[in-house]
Amino acid sequence: MSGEILITPEGYEKIKSELEHLRTVRRREISEKIRVARGFGDLSENSEYDEAKNEQALVEANIATLEEQLKKAQLINKEHISTDAVSVGTTVTILDVEFDERTTYRISSPLEYVRDDDMETITNESPVGKALIGHKVGDEVQVTLPSGGTVQFKILDISL
Repeated sequence: MSGEILITPEGYEKIKSELEHLRTVRRREISEKIRVARGFGDLSENSEYDEAKNEQALVEANIATLEEQLKKAQLINKEHISTDAVSVGTTVTILDVEFDERTTYRISSPLEYVRDDDMETITNESPVGKALIGHKVGDEVQVTLPSGGTVQFKILDISL
């Protein structure tokens, strides 16, 4: 499958839940807004109607996007994730060599990341995530930042 997106079972379930909410609850709410707005009369000058129709278009686009992403999703079985090297689904503790600061990140796919409330999550496609993928405990990794600068990290721990 081209364009596969790695995702944990938990992330997959979050997306399915969001999609179900959009299909049922949000569609029903917007349908009701449109029905009420139609009752206000002339649709050509009805801002409530226009607003509800725009909201409907956004929700439908979001539904289509989520459906496509779920089709491309490749579930990661946590039992098969190795902690020998950094990968999607692992948690990695790194040391910023210059500032002697430790940080712990959970590595996720971009699809999971946008739905994760945890600010300690980075994607495997971010500069830091991309640089860490495949490296092992004890490795030092140089990351080139979007600004052009570089940061040196040492991998201290990899866990699930």
